[in-house]
Amino acid sequence: MVLIFGWAFGATLQPAGYSPMLDSISALAAEGAADPWVMTGALCVLGVCHFATAIGLRAAAMPGRVVLACGGVASVVVALSPEPEGGTSLRHLVSTGIGFTLLALFPTLAAVRSTRTWALRQSTGIVVTALMAAGAAWFLVELHGHGIAGLAERILTAVQSLWPLVIVVACVVTRFDPLPAHRLRVPAASVRRTGDG
Repeated sequence: MVLIFGWAFGATLQPAGYSPMLDSISALAAEGAADPWVMTGALCVLGVCHFATAIGLRAAAMPGRVVLACGGVASVVVALSPEPEGGTSLRHLVSTGIGFTLLALFPTLAAVRSTRTWALRQSTGIVVTALMAAGAAWFLVELHGHGIAGLAERILTAVQSLWPLVIVVACVVTRFDPLPAHRLRVPAASVRRTGDG
């Protein structure tokens, strides 16, 4: 949520020529932007949240937690690598690309084979990762075609930033949702031992 607030509030501070539909999120934190601290701060907070979530999300598979933590670090590096006015930099491009890739892999790598949490199922992870990959492809097409790259980037980053929260909420709901009666099965060996007694 902090990222969405950052780009929404940051956009209101920009000159009239800035368009959230066409211009990138990075432009809000670029050198020469109006009040770049808003977007820079949002990216840093997002990175810290991802790192903290990776530490606490014990229900997820370890590869996914590692990827999420690294994605959080990448977010902070992006925040500390603002684009120069009127252009970009190799450090910004590389850190942004790494961050996108790590967060796109997170849903699949965080999945576990046997779980009641729908957000951590392997099928769910594969679908979400595929959707993120499609969103990244859409963003690149719009970027090179000078289309609605701003909108494509915002949809993609919103999904990537909110998915860890979705998993956390799903885990909490599952934890306090008891198994249905028909799912509670007593092992046959226990039944036999009880009968023998």
